[in-house]
Amino acid sequence: MSINSASYIAYSSLMATQVQMTVASSNIANADTTGYTEETANQAPTVTGGVGAGVTITGITGTVDKLLMKSLVGAASTVGGANTLNTYLNQLQQLYGSTGSANSSGTSLGNSLASLETALSSLANDPGSAAQQAAVVAALQTVTSQLNQTSNGIQTLRGNADQDIGTAVKDVNQQLQTIANLNTQIVQLQATGQSTANLVDQRNAALQDVASKMDVSYFTASNGSLQVYTASGQALVDTAAHTLSYTPAASVTAGTTYSTTPPSGFGGIMLNGQDITSQIKSGSIGALINLRDNVLPGAQAQLDQLATSLQSSVNAVHNAGTSVPPPATLTGTATVSASTPLSPLTGTVRLAVATSAGNLVSSYDLNLATVSGSPPTVGDLVSAINGTTSTSGVSASISNGHLLLSTAASGDGVAINEMTSSIGAGEGLSDYFGLNDLLTGTGASNLAVRSDIAANPGLLATATLSSSASPSVGSQVLSSGSATVANNLSSALTGSTSFSSVAGLGATTTSFASYAADIVASVASQASQASSNYTSQQSMQSAFKSSMSSESGVNLDQETARLSTLQNQYTASAELLQVINQMFSALMSSVQAAAA
Repeated sequence: MSINSASYIAYSSLMATQVQMTVASSNIANADTTGYTEETANQAPTVTGGVGAGVTITGITGTVDKLLMKSLVGAASTVGGANTLNTYLNQLQQLYGSTGSANSSGTSLGNSLASLETALSSLANDPGSAAQQAAVVAALQTVTSQLNQTSNGIQTLRGNADQDIGTAVKDVNQQLQTIANLNTQIVQLQATGQSTANLVDQRNAALQDVASKMDVSYFTASNGSLQVYTASGQALVDTAAHTLSYTPAASVTAGTTYSTTPPSGFGGIMLNGQDITSQIKSGSIGALINLRDNVLPGAQAQLDQLATSLQSSVNAVHNAGTSVPPPATLTGTATVSASTPLSPLTGTVRLAVATSAGNLVSSYDLNLATVSGSPPTVGDLVSAINGTTSTSGVSASISNGHLLLSTAASGDGVAINEMTSSIGAGEGLSDYFGLNDLLTGTGASNLAVRSDIAANPGLLATATLSSSASPSVGSQVLSSGSATVANNLSSALTGSTSFSSVAGLGATTTSFASYAADIVASVASQASQASSNYTSQQSMQSAFKSSMSSESGVNLDQETARLSTLQNQYTASAELLQVINQMFSALMSSVQAAAA
């Protein structure tokens, strides 16, 4: 071996050792840096003509376990979704108020309904009491107000989820662009044999951030670039970033829904002109979509069933009664026209006019089977009622799409006894048209005590029109001291009502307070499960991070020992190079002396 070759070998060893020392020092300095991956200077021998000619550093790379990285990315998606679901279900649970027994101070729907039952019981003991009537109306308003507020809260959460989708999409786009930019730098550095470890760490962090928002797949190309795709295989990052687009809805109500077929209340999450909303199943965006379109609408459906069933039961009882004094007019809540068919139309209904004290002025028992028409219509019924006006004192008309019954007698009022009347699905005449409804609305969002009763609780029905065979004019046919209506309202609340299966809550037959408690318990159970799942997924993610740190993190003891070895190696190479230089100097001196 020539002195020149020995000199080159010693010099290459010196340079390679210096690079390795720099890498080891960097590892030690970043041992506590989150996400830092241990770097390694890859060394290879240099061979010339089949003879070793030193060493060279071929590149500086990070040590990342690919399988663990896959697990971390998957865990990021799972934890992102679990965290979002946990957060929203906790907020949903808070909307329903605190739970408690019927005699406790809980503010849940079940407790509010139990308070209404108590108020009705007190009214039954003193039906003519204005204070007890006001207490029942106030208790009922508490129930409807709570249903309104809870429903509005659910829609607010849906709106928040929709806005959060927009925010998450923006975050995804930023990280996709970061990955694309880092790809460019990594490809260039890898091609020149320079270190890419820090950039790869940054890119991996960006990838995990994207995965926390939506489920993705990926692979690393031979040139070092990271290719990212949706779970269904559409490119998010290849030679460039393909960003998503989404515009949140301006406002959200129970009727705002998402559909792949326009028009839709919610828009789609678009990628390259294609709607990928339904393809995102995991991550925070996947959870937000599920909350907005399934979980929260399910909670709304449960509330709506409670509200509409309560409305139907209460109104059926209230329409069978009347206030004392009776009202001068009765206006239905059902929207009808003269051509609205009434089939089947059977039984008998009593129409009467009574004084403010409840004494009979006039009455007529109308046999609905005699109403003409095939099938009979609302217009036919109006004609039939007006045909009895001279006897009953009651006239009928259609006003602004609603049936109106009135009396011309000043100071007197209209009263109805539904008796055996049956229209459509078997509702009594007053109930069918909603002539004396107590509750109005179409669901939990707008259920309310009828406005005139809310303003004047004295209009609450506390009496029933006498059904005696031949009531005489001047006889008392309405009694303010009757507990019939109050008892029937209480029975409607506490008795067994059938509720169908809705949004994961099974079909059941129970009281309204119990069903409300079931709704609250269902939400509490979902929130508890979401919390447990989030905790479990966090633990799993932490385990993966710990494993990654063990596999790819910096071992201080090992790196310190390695640095010490490299320092000794550097010193040895430097001394060898010095000896070779001395030998070369001695050789040159000898040659010069011989030449002289």
